[in-house]
Amino acid sequence: MKKYQSILLAACAFSFVACEPEFENEVTNESYSSGEANFSTYVSLGNSLTSGYMDGTMYRSGQQYSFPNLLAKQFAVVGGGAFTQPSFDDDTNDLGGLLVMGQPAAATRLILNMATGGPQNLKGTPTIEVSKLQAKAYNNMGVPGAKSFHLLASGYGNLSNVPLGKANPYFVRHATSPNTTVLSDAMALNPTFFTNWIGSNDVLAYALSGGVGVNQKGNLDPSTYGSDDITDPQVFASVYSTITNTLTSNGAKGVVATIPYVTSIPHFTTVPFNPLTAEALGGSATVDQLNSQLLGPLKQILTALGEGNRINSFSKTEANALLIKDETLTDLSQQITFVASQNPQLAPLANLLGQLYGQVRHATRNDLFVLGTSSVIGTTSTDPIFTNVPSPYKELFSKIGVTFPLEDKYVLIPFEQNEIKTATDQFNDIIWTAARSKKLAIADMNAIMRYLTGGIRLSDGQWYTADYFKGTANMNKVLFSLDGVHPNPRGYAFVANEIVKVINEHYNAQLPMLVPGNYPGVTIKSSN
Repeated sequence: MKKYQSILLAACAFSFVACEPEFENEVTNESYSSGEANFSTYVSLGNSLTSGYMDGTMYRSGQQYSFPNLLAKQFAVVGGGAFTQPSFDDDTNDLGGLLVMGQPAAATRLILNMATGGPQNLKGTPTIEVSKLQAKAYNNMGVPGAKSFHLLASGYGNLSNVPLGKANPYFVRHATSPNTTVLSDAMALNPTFFTNWIGSNDVLAYALSGGVGVNQKGNLDPSTYGSDDITDPQVFASVYSTITNTLTSNGAKGVVATIPYVTSIPHFTTVPFNPLTAEALGGSATVDQLNSQLLGPLKQILTALGEGNRINSFSKTEANALLIKDETLTDLSQQITFVASQNPQLAPLANLLGQLYGQVRHATRNDLFVLGTSSVIGTTSTDPIFTNVPSPYKELFSKIGVTFPLEDKYVLIPFEQNEIKTATDQFNDIIWTAARSKKLAIADMNAIMRYLTGGIRLSDGQWYTADYFKGTANMNKVLFSLDGVHPNPRGYAFVANEIVKVINEHYNAQLPMLVPGNYPGVTIKSSN
């Protein structure tokens, strides 16, 4: 049983020789042009994907690789003006994270620790104090955590609203006034060109919570939404239309981006549904024990109730599936308790069996697990249900994902995935409609990320994939940072290139491309 906790994701590091980012082709005044676009004042709106967020936080050295900052360098070749981003100079140790009145409010950045073979937060205390207000509108108005309607929310940058959960600490740092809005501050710069990649969090937050949030379809009051909820499509349509109309009100041109499916990102595709090998479980003897004392009897009970396919016995030769709670299943708690109580050997455990396994099944390849699941698989549950359970049953029933079902927050079951896909499709339809009404360029990041899932060769000749932690040779081919959601610098260069492509095509411009391979990959440390 000691090997339960060995069920962890293996992570390997690769070395990267730093070099200065370069254009794909030699830059000359004769080669490039702005076409029909005017890049003199470029403003970017969005969430963490726009801000330069990576490795689970915002940090000083990472921010310079935000895709808007990379785009601005390309725009400068054809007359683009200065591009500013919120200052992170107070991130003195390049740790990332946040403090609010001296108290930690966000974790430090993730690094790949070669000593342990996995990602972990960089040790140290953040030095970015939210209450040190900058009160300045920047060209990069990407706000980590922002949903579409947050861009229009007065008070979203009010420091006093942070403890109430009604303000965003990242926006608080640079909001020009307590009651301004993200969109108002962006428009204060009078943009001549913009990018808008907002909307991912309107569905991604629900996914990251494992579907714990609520689908708010039909609720037109976003002030009543929880942080993990899916936005109503009518609310999204109204907000997105307002943002688009405002951005173009002075004649500015721009690019909008669609929302990727969550199945395209490593955060949901890295942890397998069946990581439980016999070795990871503790060996053949442990497998026999689990089958004879729990899985076999439980399967017999469920079979008698017509639901025998929920549970399978463990194999000694093949990888076994995780045990999960599925709230869409009929709750058989009372029936399991009754049937078990009729068996003299199971009767003392009848109530426990009913409470634990009423809505439980083994996972299938159709289930998706959040990246953090790897850290809890095989650990011991401290649920109060075990308070009066004697040994050795307490040890037997309390192994998370093995005998104790993984909670909803760790897994996206097919029903939840369908809710996410439906909302994403609705939001993307709204984005396409709004963009076409204003003749804006569209970067279809949803389609692009789907291509990336299967692998894609970029302009630098390198083959890139969305695989994650597949070995040393693969790490320099991954475009995602260690949080599995946000790109790494190479990934942001890839995003910038895709936007350059649509600008060149839609606005008859000739902008230089970037070479993703010339940008850093994963941050590695020999120790932490």
